[in-house]
Amino acid sequence: MSDADADAAVGADLEDVDNQFVEVVRATGHENVTAEHASTVEFTTDDWLTPAGDCIVGVAADHTPRDFSAEFRDACQDTEATITAEIAVGSPDEEAVEIDDPAHAATVVGRGDPDLTLLDDRSMVARTSAYTDDERTLLVEGDAAAGDLDRDLVEALAGGAPAALRLTVEPSE
Repeated sequence: MSDADADAAVGADLEDVDNQFVEVVRATGHENVTAEHASTVEFTTDDWLTPAGDCIVGVAADHTPRDFSAEFRDACQDTEATITAEIAVGSPDEEAVEIDDPAHAATVVGRGDPDLTLLDDRSMVARTSAYTDDERTLLVEGDAAAGDLDRDLVEALAGGAPAALRLTVEPSE
């Protein structure tokens, strides 16, 4: 999927030929990004970040889970669904990041859960645990957290680099 196709899909109902559901969130880094949290990674619509937000890697996100299509949210509620969060980060001097050709990239793979509501209007969190008791959890039992991210990627985010989060849900057969 090209960046133009992904941008057109933001907030739209999208099912591709592989029976996957995709949402793309655009954000930016911030000088206080440290990415040290051991069990979560987060994007927020807030345009600020305090040093205590050690799981937040992207601020000023252009939309939230509440904006995701109903089909995407429904697909995330399948316990057997695989949810992939691809984080693409550009260079700090760039306006935007090319999702398929970023300066830095990371991937977190987890699963869905029937308790994922994806209705938060402020932030979104990928978790390494099975915790689902809020409206912002994107995936559970993820294979990585903020603290696992490549330090060059984190440094670019701390320099204010543009970021994109491509979420792909592959429902069970």
